Amino acid sequence: MQQKLWLEDLSVGQEFLSGTHELTADEIKEFAGRYDPQPFHTDEAAARNTMFGGLAASGWHTAAVTMKLSVQSFPLASGIIGSGGELRWPWPVRPGDTLQVKSEILEIIPSQSKPDRGMVRVKLTTTNQNGEVVQTFSPKLVVFRRPSS
Repeated sequence: MQQKLWLEDLSVGQEFLSGTHELTADEIKEFAGRYDPQPFHTDEAAARNTMFGGLAASGWHTAAVTMKLSVQSFPLASGIIGSGGELRWPWPVRPGDTLQVKSEILEIIPSQSKPDRGMVRVKLTTTNQNGEVVQTFSPKLVVFRRPSS
C-alpha cells in the first residue's frame, strides 16, 4: 500500500505515473449505452460513417478511466477533491487501447483563510499505448495538511 500524501509532502514538478487500463469494444459500448448513447460510441457499423471512422470511447469514459488510474497512483490522504479545471480530448480512444496517466504538480497555493489546506494545480495527461495524448485535464485540487498529533 502506498504512503498517503498530505499538502506538505507535495512539491512543484513532482510526478506520479499510473498503472494501465485496456479498453475493450464491449466496455466502450456498455459505458456509452448507459451514459453517452451516441452511434459512434455504441454501434461499430454506424461509427464507420462518422468523423471517427470507427468505434470511439466517450470522452466521459476516458475521464472515468483517468480518474480510476489517478486515484490508484496519486495517493492523496484526503482523496482527490476537484475544484474545477480544463478538460481536453485531442485524440480518440479505440477498442484495444491501453491508457496510462501521468500526474504532475504544477502549483501549490496554501490557503490564507483555511490553514488546514491548500489548492494544488495538477496536470493529468492520459496517453494510449502509442504515447498519443488522448486526454489532458488540469484541475485545481483541495489538498489538506497533515493533521497535528
